Amino acid sequence: MERMNILVTGASGFIGTHLIRTLSQQGHHIIALDILAPREQHSNVEYIAADVRDLSTLQVDKPIDRIYNFAAVHTTPGHEDIEYFDTNISGAIEVTELAKRLEVNEIVFTSSISVYGPNEESRSETSPLTPNSAYGFSKAQAEMIHKSWASDKDSRKLTIVRPAVVFGEGEGGNFTRLAKVLNKGVFPFPGRKDTIKACIYVKELLLAIDFVHTNNQKIATFNGAFPTKYNIEQIVDTFMDVSYPNVRKVCIPKQFLLSSAKCISYFKGFGLGINPERITKLIRSTNIDADYLTQNGYDYQYDLKSSLADWSTHTSGKYL
Repeated sequence: MERMNILVTGASGFIGTHLIRTLSQQGHHIIALDILAPREQHSNVEYIAADVRDLSTLQVDKPIDRIYNFAAVHTTPGHEDIEYFDTNISGAIEVTELAKRLEVNEIVFTSSISVYGPNEESRSETSPLTPNSAYGFSKAQAEMIHKSWASDKDSRKLTIVRPAVVFGEGEGGNFTRLAKVLNKGVFPFPGRKDTIKACIYVKELLLAIDFVHTNNQKIATFNGAFPTKYNIEQIVDTFMDVSYPNVRKVCIPKQFLLSSAKCISYFKGFGLGINPERITKLIRSTNIDADYLTQNGYDYQYDLKSSLADWSTHTSGKYL
């Protein structure tokens, strides 16, 4: 494999950390940008503290072959609306301007399935974008900025990945919280058991990105998700099969959950730490099809069960 000089924004994030680990093992030289300190150190990685909202003074002394733009404000809810637009849109502008200045012809950009909005009906890469959150709107606009950059010159190549729920070592998010609940021996289904939660293992996501990018399409957009659309009960049952065989499952009625969310909204100012929007999200499906990958012959290396088993093995069963 040819050794490349690669620049990564959002390098200290969950997916960025896994990407840099992989690229480092492949022998590439990496320039890692983030406002946060790196989670890991690698000898062939140059770490630079930088804010993606302003890269005008960034100096790079090597020709860059490819940029991975993984920087984003993404936790929802959790930020003011302006924060999503400020980082995600300004970051897209700054990264594409940097690419022009450094004469970089390849960008891989992580968008989000939030550009589709919540959906009980399936959504594929050809579905219209109907975001209903500041995060979703900001990612949809960031996609347009990257596409404009790619369209300006024939030599430019852009890969846009819209990841579903990404899980794995260092995630600290939905699947980690799920494992912590299961570890207590009882799992309360929030309102329903058939909520579809499109997901993908972080190692699989990186393999899929590499597959799509090496297809040499000028602008390629794909959903990063498993071909099987697992619902919450299937996810819980798979966790139980791999690590938690004795969990007791109960279901909280949907109406009770929604009523509780409404009541809780009156107490947000009292610092209870419970967000009704997050509660409501638990009973909304993210029904995403990975049509691009399946139609182009991508060979998945993991499914849900083998992903959880691999994650468990590498964290001594703790799913950290």
